[in-house]
Amino acid sequence: MPDVTSNSAEAPSTAVEHHGEAAFFDVDNTLMKGASLFHVARKMYQKRAFTLHDVAGFAWKQTKFILRGENMNDVHSVQDSAQKLAAGISTEFIRQLGEEVYDEMIVSKIWPGTKALTQEHLKSGRQVWLVTATPVEVAGVIASRLNLTGALGTVAESQDGIYTGHLVGEILHGAAKGRAIEALAIIEGLDLSRCWAYSDSYNDIPLLTAVGNPVAINPDAKLRKHARDNNWPIYDYRSGRRAATLGLKAATGAGVVYGLWKGISMVRKR
Repeated sequence: MPDVTSNSAEAPSTAVEHHGEAAFFDVDNTLMKGASLFHVARKMYQKRAFTLHDVAGFAWKQTKFILRGENMNDVHSVQDSAQKLAAGISTEFIRQLGEEVYDEMIVSKIWPGTKALTQEHLKSGRQVWLVTATPVEVAGVIASRLNLTGALGTVAESQDGIYTGHLVGEILHGAAKGRAIEALAIIEGLDLSRCWAYSDSYNDIPLLTAVGNPVAINPDAKLRKHARDNNWPIYDYRSGRRAATLGLKAATGAGVVYGLWKGISMVRKR
């Protein structure tokens, strides 16, 4: 199974109240707007670990992700590029970078509604885990800052504290998420039929169907339909709802691209 970052020392005192129950949250477009890995890439560019050309590719995929939802090819492309570019970088550097990325970029993009759901589960005494394709080091920082139980994330191979450019196991995405929480359930003594899972993407059906209480958050079109067909709860925290802004999609996309390039240009000038 993927690496696990746990913050069990911070678990609420009421944990015994719902022993065996947990809530699992996807990160990108579910807990926060956009893709967390893009912000990691942008920060690495600022620290001269990536080139402008590398970040431009991430920026375009981030734009598509925000506008139309998750695409498996883009997820694997970004992850493959990131791990190759990270080869030779120290694990401590990435951990510290994750802290900076959270403070400077991620915290302002967290959906208040989703954050409130994580806190309600914690108050009820349930474990709360992030389950994401994001590198486990970054996912662990997000979980720690939100006082969650822990995080499951993609694991990059390292030797003597230096990344090799390869993965340990598979990208934590799609069916891998379902397998990951099943393995975690055995370790933590969880009854998945009494657990919750939250995601925005149809690709996360294996995660959602592994639990007894699946919930769609900011769903893409396919997941919205699936949720309605199966009478799953749907929460949409996006301002104005995507369906109400289809006519502005082209203009919005141009604005996002311009904003990303403007930000990168300002970094270059500095």
